[in-house]
Amino acid sequence: MTSNRTLHTTCAYCGVGCGIQAVVTDAATRQIHIQGDRNHPANFGRLCSKGAALAETLTLHGRLLNPEINGETVSWDAALDLAAETLSATAREHGPESVAFYLSGQLLTEDYYVANKLMKGFIGSANVDTNSRLCMSSSVAGHKRAFGADVVPGCYEDLEQADLIILTGSNTAWCHPILYQRIKAAKQQRPQMKVVVIDPRRTATCDIADLHLPLQPGSDAWLFNGLLAYLARLGALDYEYLEQHTEGFGVAIKAARAAETADIPSVARHCGLKEGEVAAFYDWFRKTPKTVTAYSQGVNQSSSGSDKVNAIINCHLATGRIGQPGMGPLSLTGQPNAMGGREVGGLANQLAAHMDFTSDNVERVGRFWNATRMASQPGLKAVDLFDAVADGRIKAIWIMGTNPVVSMPDADKVAQALSRCENVIISDCIRRTDTTEYANILLPALGWGEKDGTVTNSERRISRQRALLTPPGHAKPDWWIISAVAQRMGFGAAFNYRNSRDIFIEHAALSGFENTPEQTLRAFDISALEILTDAEYDALEPIQWPVNAATPQGAARLFQDGGYYSPSRKALLSPITPQPPRGKLDENYSFALNTGRIRDQWHTMTRTALAPQLNAHISEPYCDMHPQDAERLGFEQNDLVRIRSRHGVMIARAHITDEQAPGQLFVPMHWTAQYSAVGRVGALVNPVTDPYSGQPESKHTPVALERFEAAWHGFIFAREELNLEGAPYWTKIRGTRFYRYELAGAAPIEDWSQWAQSLLSASDQSESEWLEYQDSATGKYRSACFTGDRLTACLFIGPTPDLPERSWLASLFDLEALTHNDRLGLLAGVPRSDAAHAGRTICACFGVGENTLRQTIREKGLQTVEAIGQCLNAGTNCGSCIPELQKLL
Repeated sequence: MTSNRTLHTTCAYCGVGCGIQAVVTDAATRQIHIQGDRNHPANFGRLCSKGAALAETLTLHGRLLNPEINGETVSWDAALDLAAETLSATAREHGPESVAFYLSGQLLTEDYYVANKLMKGFIGSANVDTNSRLCMSSSVAGHKRAFGADVVPGCYEDLEQADLIILTGSNTAWCHPILYQRIKAAKQQRPQMKVVVIDPRRTATCDIADLHLPLQPGSDAWLFNGLLAYLARLGALDYEYLEQHTEGFGVAIKAARAAETADIPSVARHCGLKEGEVAAFYDWFRKTPKTVTAYSQGVNQSSSGSDKVNAIINCHLATGRIGQPGMGPLSLTGQPNAMGGREVGGLANQLAAHMDFTSDNVERVGRFWNATRMASQPGLKAVDLFDAVADGRIKAIWIMGTNPVVSMPDADKVAQALSRCENVIISDCIRRTDTTEYANILLPALGWGEKDGTVTNSERRISRQRALLTPPGHAKPDWWIISAVAQRMGFGAAFNYRNSRDIFIEHAALSGFENTPEQTLRAFDISALEILTDAEYDALEPIQWPVNAATPQGAARLFQDGGYYSPSRKALLSPITPQPPRGKLDENYSFALNTGRIRDQWHTMTRTALAPQLNAHISEPYCDMHPQDAERLGFEQNDLVRIRSRHGVMIARAHITDEQAPGQLFVPMHWTAQYSAVGRVGALVNPVTDPYSGQPESKHTPVALERFEAAWHGFIFAREELNLEGAPYWTKIRGTRFYRYELAGAAPIEDWSQWAQSLLSASDQSESEWLEYQDSATGKYRSACFTGDRLTACLFIGPTPDLPERSWLASLFDLEALTHNDRLGLLAGVPRSDAAHAGRTICACFGVGENTLRQTIREKGLQTVEAIGQCLNAGTNCGSCIPELQKLL
């Protein structure tokens, strides 16, 4: 590919689906300039810190570039032949149900489509599930139960047109920053707009909240059932809409009027809220027709997540607040293509094109595909699927683009299952992940910037993801890999695709195939796109489905006049009986553990950890806890704590904050064995699931908390990666010209000097010069290694976590030569100057540190976030750091 080309593509991260304008400045060295696409209707030019740093993740460091069999590099023919024979032989000898695929919401729709077609139409099993099961399946179940189809009825514009926005189970400011900024901008233009945040934690999203409801974990259904009962009691329902367009209201309101949710005091008691808070929320909802309820993982990731979704939808259906501008329920999707995966049947209980496993649909899809062995019933959902791997029912599994040894609940069990599985095939773009360690066959796939296809965002908008760079090494598109295996299995005629466009138009054709009221009326229909030429597909602009003869330009909203997708064409209100979380706290496991995302990292860090600026804000696994709990247990800020559940254990840094409720803990989901010794929170998470959706309860696991008794604490800076295997605690942080390791040990080191030199010396020790400082009485040790005047590594050890500031030490690695004063300051732990002491990064977009901010605020007398932005740019891009900027002010 040539340089100085401008292409429009789509971000690789969350389900907002932001458009990107990418300028390829040097294709040979993979240099790309990234900025938001001002014409894309999802983001209008804005990008969050992760999207803005995408160019930094295009390095080939750590990439899987060649096929491997049992760790040995082989040809594509050898790897594909073995993969095909493995799947064929396993299905032949043990039956199709002995084979499984596990896919990813970061695959493109075309990749997803081919994988589902191979498994469900030709291998003959529906044991193909996706990591979207972990984030969106409860929403899918709720949509299908209410609307008759997995449909998001509204669009992002509704967030700007609403008079009341309810953000429930979503730290939108960190997890969907661009939508948060759109809401914030709308609120600034119309101050009368009200925002309610419903979350057990006080998060950055509360920065714009008029009301924060810190409800007890898992009590959402009590709150929304109570709202429905309240609205009925005050006659605030749309009875005409209920009569014409819905059914089931009688049983739904009977359930909502149960004793536990019959009145505000009962709701307040069950939710752990003040009566006045509940009353204010209910009153605002009653008086505000233009209301949007946006929800995400805090609702979905529950053993009763589907019921919570329907409790929310019930309130909108009962008031007719759906399908019109500024109103409706809005599911905020977690992954970039979770919805695209659902369109093609990526979940084990779906078939394809929003069809399920009725006999008519099975026959219809089989006829369209000319399938040789159609799956006739749903397959195993994610948790059950890996249980089947563990007990030997599944004997061959193909994992594509995901890291279940980190992200699944009870993750240690998943690792054990894969270690015992006879045949593990993995397609990935990263060579070393926690999951690739168990692969028999490794297949190198393309990453973002190399892929070409489509994705669908939270508002049903299909956008193109375009290739910016040529494939590195021998890496191939996922659809090509799957098709090549299918051809070798004897299914060549059905998988003879030239490119991703060929797959897309087949997918579009299936969406419209026999899709009429007389046959099977389905919501998902993009049949108007089945005639796209190669050039038209390449130039496809973002568009919201359905895209068919009735709506050739797409549709922003659905259900304006009813017309749901149930047999009666009416929506269904479901009777909801609220259920508490399944995991019960007791004297041994007395804390409720919540997990989730942080601002600058994504999933299991295989991409984001490559960008130094994304590692600077929060660099270690941490555990939020309330000051009362910390005082009772004798914890200080930044102590290391061990968190233990019935399933596993991890170590994290204590973060004591009154934004966390007593008795509750929050730990991020991102760290893996590649970046932290004992930092995988998935190993703790309770594997209980929702009975309808199969989604795990990742927001509530009973755990115990205890101190990690460290004999010493320390950190290392080194220009090369180090092997710290065996250290009881370490976390790796990638910087611009260094790797940083945070360390702690349970036992003293007898000879610090020998330990440091063996760990840190350059390969040619004769060229290394050492400076050392040791105070045995206080337990302090410091050393630095030089090659000439260039700093190559340094180590700081102390008896407590109270160690020198890291940011100014990081700046020394930007220098090719250190002065005598630099060297003295290094061992003394004193910055060379205030300028070098930027402090912990607050604004990742512009790399602005806490100390820089404090100094500028003080010296210039700044009083507003806008003034900070004018001086330092902080807060002027994605805005995710604004709550922290306000705290500093």
